[in-house]
Order: sequence, then C-alpha cells, then structure tokens
Amino acid sequence: MSADGIKLLRNPGFDKSKWMQLPRDVVIGHNALDQLPTVCQDLKIGRSVMLFAGKSTMKVAGDRIEELLAPSFDLSTFLAGELTPESMELAEEAACGAQFIIGVGGGRVIDTAKIVSYNLDLPFISVPTAASHDGIASGRASLQTSDGSASLAAHPPLGVIADTGIIAAAPHRLLAAGCADIISNYTAILDWELSNRLRGEQISEYAITLSRMTAEILMKNAPMIRPHQEESAWMVVKALVSSGVAMAIAGSSRPASGGEHKFSHALERLAPGKALHGEACGIGTIIMMYLHGGDWRRIRTALQQIGAPTTPAELGIPDDVAAAALMMAKTIRPERFSILDSGLTEASATALIRMLYGE
Repeated sequence: MSADGIKLLRNPGFDKSKWMQLPRDVVIGHNALDQLPTVCQDLKIGRSVMLFAGKSTMKVAGDRIEELLAPSFDLSTFLAGELTPESMELAEEAACGAQFIIGVGGGRVIDTAKIVSYNLDLPFISVPTAASHDGIASGRASLQTSDGSASLAAHPPLGVIADTGIIAAAPHRLLAAGCADIISNYTAILDWELSNRLRGEQISEYAITLSRMTAEILMKNAPMIRPHQEESAWMVVKALVSSGVAMAIAGSSRPASGGEHKFSHALERLAPGKALHGEACGIGTIIMMYLHGGDWRRIRTALQQIGAPTTPAELGIPDDVAAAALMMAKTIRPERFSILDSGLTEASATALIRMLYGE
C-alpha cells in the first residue's frame, strides 16, 4: 500500500530550523572549582588543554586549576592581555594543538577564550572569578578595535564552573556591576519588542520571557545582595547563566542588549576606564526605562540597594560627557533599533542626565 497520497504532518511551506548551543555542564557553588577535573572528563573533550588567565586571576584560581588538572591532563598556560586583534593572534598561536580551552578570570579573559575557541573550533570551559557581566555563559564576545568595542559572534562555553567562594571574595563592585547588567534585560527586551512593532523585527517569546524573569528575580531580591556573601554570589551567577541561555535561545544578544548597552559602549569611548560595563548599563537602564514610560524609579532603587552607581558623578564622569554619550549611543550598532532612534535632542539628553539626580 502506497503512502504517497497521505498528507498528514506534511507542510511544504514550513522550512524553519533553529540551532541552539547551550552549556552542557554547569556547576555553581562552594568549592565548585574542585569539580573541574570531573567536568572535563564528563565532557570527553580530550587531554590537551590551554588555560587562559590574567595575572591576578592566575593567583586567584589558575594555580589551583593547574594542581587539579596536572595529574590527568596535558596543560599549558597563556596569560591573556588586552582584547585586541593583535593579542588574539598571539592567543590563537598559543592554543594551536590544544584539544580544548579553559578561560579563568573576568570578562577580558573569558572573551579571549571564547574568541579563540570559536576561531579554532575548539570547545571551552568558562571559569569566572567574578560575576561582573553576563558573558560568562553567552555566545557573544567583545573585542576592542580602533573604532571602539565590537560585538562578535562566538559559541557559548561547553561547561561553566562558578565557585561562589571565589566570586564572593572579589570586590563587591564587580558583583554589583553583574547585577546591573542583568537588570538591563528589562529595557533590552522593551527595545526588541518596539523594533518588532515598528520594523517587523522577529522576536523570540521564549527568550524574552526568560530574560524578563531573570531580571525580575534579581530585582525582587536586590535587598539580599550583600558584599562578600556566597548566597549573593550564588543568586547572581545563576541569573547570569540564565541570561546567557536566553541569548542562546534567541541566537543573538537581543534579549540582553538594547539602548542601555549602546549608551554603555558610547560612554566607554568618551570616558574610557571610568565605568565597568555593567555599571554603565545600569545607569542606561534607568534612562531607557524612563523613555519607555516604565517605572524607572524602581530600577534606580534596586541598583542603589545592590550598591551599583545610578549617576555619572558616582563614576567620576561629568554630566555633559554622559549626555554626549546618550547622543552618540544611537550610532553604536545602528542596525539594532532602540528607543534612542525615536529622536533625541541635546536638550533632552541633558535633561535625562539631570533626572538621574532627582527624587
């Protein structure tokens, strides 16, 4: 009997496909670093490993990783410098011949591991020593170029090992910046939804829901985020991983990056080294929420409770520089529509910065 005439479950007009890459092993908790050899063996990614670390993070966790892996793995170490195209070439040369990569450190080191592993098609494991940004589990990386910070596509880590004892011991400023980066998801998805309504940009309801929920959980628990507390580190790291998963579902950084991130990148160009990425995103989130007509005071209160800055003055940045960053922001990644593309005058930008100091 022929089945040629049966049309059930056949829809020649539907040809969508989706490829999502997510971390396979995620270990978060006290002394989680001790689980690294087990994770490496579980992932079955080889015995030859290149360890990327910074000078300080080598002391914080890199030396311990060498002790843990030396009995069973062939390990080499590369001290990562600034994230530039030139430094990436050196890092790639060092990693040639390795079967997988481990990045231990903050955003610069993790992004180095991400970019090199992507370019060499090698798996990598993320070992954050601070919870300062949502890149610890995402498939995006930032690279400094002559034109400023560039966002690059990469693949997310195959494994994430987040030792809350190490992360809690880091300066609280880093943890607060990570919180601000997560809270910025609120306005990132508002921008994405606005682009969908005005320009027909495709959105992912699943990614939006996860991103919003992650920000909401952190907002509700803002009073519980305290310096050097492992419970606080646990909560923030889980949120950062969740945000990274939302980006993986979306296939882009859209669920976690909108006008507030454009403002952050513009501020880095005009006042380099003054603000951590997440800190600038937090201030940008207050402004973008005001422009969207949302409860910007609630955002500001949560950031204050966490210990994140809410004004340029707290970062040592003049108000006129922050206003100029607002005007420049729409030129950052112009293909990514945000509320800032609706039209912003210099007078309005100045007024928005003054608003940050109000009641």
